[in-house]
Amino acid sequence: QVQLVESGGGLVQAGGSLRLSCAASGSIVSINAMGWYRQAPGKQRELVAHIISGGSTNYADSVKGRFTISRDNAKNTVYLQMNSLKPEDTAVYYCAATIRSSWYSQNDYWGQGTQVTVSS
Repeated sequence: QVQLVESGGGLVQAGGSLRLSCAASGSIVSINAMGWYRQAPGKQRELVAHIISGGSTNYADSVKGRFTISRDNAKNTVYLQMNSLKPEDTAVYYCAATIRSSWYSQNDYWGQGTQVTVSS
């Protein structure tokens, strides 16, 4: 089985920074896309940033210029560096990945979520 384990959330003041990490483990042949989503109370889950195996990235307009997604393929880990945080960034952040666990099996997996709270 495959697991995604996130870390790095917490409480920070507006203007501060946090770095989230998400490590994939288990039966992994290859990892295609990895990304971060977030869900604020009363709102739908939304894409924050996305990175594919070749390194191409895309970001939600609301985080462009403030957040940076990166990945370490050797460690099966994706990171989200969040700078200039705003109260509206407060949400549970989820890691997601499209992982091939065998030649015939590719699925999407989700982490358990990590809380990010930005105080004003």
